[in-house]
Amino acid sequence: MYLVRKYGKYKPHFHAIYGEYVGVFDINTLQMIEGDLPKRARELVVEWASKYQRELLEMWETQVFRKLPGLE
Repeated sequence: MYLVRKYGKYKPHFHAIYGEYVGVFDINTLQMIEGDLPKRARELVVEWASKYQRELLEMWETQVFRKLPGLE
């Protein structure tokens, strides 16, 4: 997963990649706003993002990135 910020005009979001599939998720709502991730992959991404939502927002704001743990 990675964050992309382009000139401050986009909502806070991150991209999740699963094989050939990609999903773009709004950090605030955790809804997939674009992409074609399979349902199970989307569910796992939302579970993970809900656990690290605060950290994702902080990285979006500061543009200081760090690796976050995966799901256990």
